[in-house]
Amino acid sequence: MMKERNLAIAYLLWFFFGQIGLHRFYTGRVSSGIVQLLLGIVGWGTTWLLIGYIPLAVLWIWLFIDIFLIPGMCRDPR
Repeated sequence: MMKERNLAIAYLLWFFFGQIGLHRFYTGRVSSGIVQLLLGIVGWGTTWLLIGYIPLAVLWIWLFIDIFLIPGMCRDPR
């Protein structure tokens, strides 16, 4: 069984590096961290085409939901 993750560190990673999914990598959710990373890269890379705001909107909604999911992710690391 893996050790619990520090909740404060997870929230700090979410706040400063959430758009690249670093808090998910920290809590052991690597696959969803990769998806968040790709959403951020594609979104910010295509904002000049105006289509980038679609993946960014999905990412920002997901990050808002993560505010409530982080405690559970820290208690149950993968």
